[in-house]
Amino acid sequence: MAVIERFEEIEAWREARNLTQQIYHVTRRGAFNRDLGLRDQIQRATVSIMANIAEGFDGGSNREFIRYLGYALRSATEIQSHLYVALDQGYIDKERFRALYQLATNVKNLIHGFLRYLRSRIVVKRTGARMKIMTTNMKN
Repeated sequence: MAVIERFEEIEAWREARNLTQQIYHVTRRGAFNRDLGLRDQIQRATVSIMANIAEGFDGGSNREFIRYLGYALRSATEIQSHLYVALDQGYIDKERFRALYQLATNVKNLIHGFLRYLRSRIVVKRTGARMKIMTTNMKN
């Protein structure tokens, strides 16, 4: 597997960026733009995905990265929940809902895949009755 040197190279981050662009596009229009609470919350959640992937990447260890990817994953789920509110309020139609929901699902799938990879890189060492968890650093 190739070494990732910049967070921008992470496929999950790139897809989250695409999701962010799409969310900002729909929230700028009509009644969605006027619902400040929902608009701001869904925008913050989508930005949070990108930010947590980037921040976790520079966290120094796979264990730290895993923690931040968990935050990103939960933010993607939050977006899916907010999309139901937007649909129910008539801010988006069913077609737009399905497209955005699927994009959020794609982001979650990419994050899940990355989590599986990182978790496979965690080494557990037993010394007597103690267990030490060590991680390999992707950047090394």
